[in-house]
Amino acid sequence: MTITFDEDKQDMRLRTLRLDEEEKSVQLLSEKYGIPYIDLSRVPINTDGLRLIPEEEARAHTMAVFDIIGKRISIAIHSPNNAPAIESIKSLQKKGYETALFMASKHSIEKAWDRYKDLSFAAETAAGSLDISDGEIEELINKTKKLSDVSVLINEALSMKKSHRMSRLIAIIMAGGLATDSSDIHIEPESDLARIRYRLDGVLVETVTFDQETYRLILSRLKLLSGLKLNIKESAQDGRFTVKIYMSDIEIRTSTVPGAYGESVVMRILNPKNIAVPMEELGCPARLYKILMDEIARPNGMILNTGPTGSGKTTTLYSFLQKVQSPEMKIITIEDPIEYHLRGVVQTQVEEKKGYTFESGLRAALRQDPDVIMVGEIRDGDTANTAIQASLTGHFVFSTLHTNNAAGTFTRLVDLGVDPKVLTSAIRVAMAQRLVRILCPKCKKKIPIPPSRDALVTEVINSLKGYEEEKEVAVRPTEVWGAVGCEACNNTGYKGRLGVFEAILADKVIEDIIRENPSEREIRQAAAIQKIITMKQDGMLKIFKGITTFEELERVVDVAEEIATVKTPEVLPELAPEPEMVAGGATV
Repeated sequence: MTITFDEDKQDMRLRTLRLDEEEKSVQLLSEKYGIPYIDLSRVPINTDGLRLIPEEEARAHTMAVFDIIGKRISIAIHSPNNAPAIESIKSLQKKGYETALFMASKHSIEKAWDRYKDLSFAAETAAGSLDISDGEIEELINKTKKLSDVSVLINEALSMKKSHRMSRLIAIIMAGGLATDSSDIHIEPESDLARIRYRLDGVLVETVTFDQETYRLILSRLKLLSGLKLNIKESAQDGRFTVKIYMSDIEIRTSTVPGAYGESVVMRILNPKNIAVPMEELGCPARLYKILMDEIARPNGMILNTGPTGSGKTTTLYSFLQKVQSPEMKIITIEDPIEYHLRGVVQTQVEEKKGYTFESGLRAALRQDPDVIMVGEIRDGDTANTAIQASLTGHFVFSTLHTNNAAGTFTRLVDLGVDPKVLTSAIRVAMAQRLVRILCPKCKKKIPIPPSRDALVTEVINSLKGYEEEKEVAVRPTEVWGAVGCEACNNTGYKGRLGVFEAILADKVIEDIIRENPSEREIRQAAAIQKIITMKQDGMLKIFKGITTFEELERVVDVAEEIATVKTPEVLPELAPEPEMVAGGATV
């Protein structure tokens, strides 16, 4: 009988024995150092975590980030005495990450390193490297003081080698948006070129154009970052990614829609510092501010804030939550997405694909015994009715609605199927708001009131008679401030934005008229007795104070709309309430 020796099989057996010995040795060392042991060949590797440390650094320090949940990351290290590895961990901690250490064998960590190939594969595509360097973006933000700087940096990047160009371009585009406090970045292809526009203070400003090939590479890169499918080009897609800057997570929501010359891309920048605005800085008129402070102190009810997309509704609701938040309060939010993380508040995010909608989230939140609930948006009748019932059963509810004005809140809810009989029992205040740009303080100048605006000025001043705000225009102004433009404001003439507001209190007058299925005009007329100024009046007062301009107010508010005035009791005897019947503790 012939005996054959299988050398390969024997080598495999010896290798297995050596690896087993290595694992056992690491297990013993983990007990010695008090660091949990892990075998990475048996756990899934989260590539989002892997990206936090470059491959070269991970291999040099024999370590790997193998999992990430929010700001909590899990790191496998081969030795706790490796000084460079400890420095890498400290660097991650300085960026705000909470680290959990595990000891693993070198062979085990190599399994994690193998997943870098997935990232490398993506880097070899037209999209360029998948990793955005946060340090590079921070450096570019410091270099970017105005939009013209973005144009210069992009043109410099276009001259670089193709292998490095895409990473640099994406970093510059993102840094430009963050440095200029843009709310959105638009990348739009045309027949022979593509252009980038930034939305500054609500207005799009064109920055730079480039060729179609560069556009296609940027598009692929952004799709990879945002988790979108590269091969889908004929239908809209939505995705998101996060940029970590100065120890802060900034979420980027990416939207693509097909067009005649390619997909148009819009990236919405959800910067926490632009959303965390205190209630005192919203620009709310003094009397309305006092009413709102009184209302949010109540144990139950509802405040609805209305307006189109981008009018600052969510920022206002966040400011309300910051006012009412305390250790004694249980606050739950249902948002899409979570735009700003509030301490002491339970925040949940809508995931419609998984069945977690505003309506189901609201029902789930009610089982959590909350004191205050914030519903990001009321979109349908089920959500509206559930929110109304919540406000009637001992909860305070904040939410938003898409209508043109405060009066439209009531008609919109009736259209959604809410019983008119319970509307005013649930709603405390129906608000509406817009955002107007603030004149740049460095370059604004005084100008005479144009003759074309005389009638508007006269109308507003006359409409304020009997209002608390009348004393603010005791003398009819002859001059206002106009926009000029300078380097500090990117030559727009404006820097920052402020709200213009209006509100209607759900008092006895409104309750009576709602039962008659009124129009918006009739509701505005009935609410005039409350003497809360409208967005038009609020905006005009801000013009008189030199905060904004006629052109800016007309951009966001229908100034041609007639201002409702208080009618005499002979005309509406049944709608004249007693002073104490007006909600919010205010009397007229």
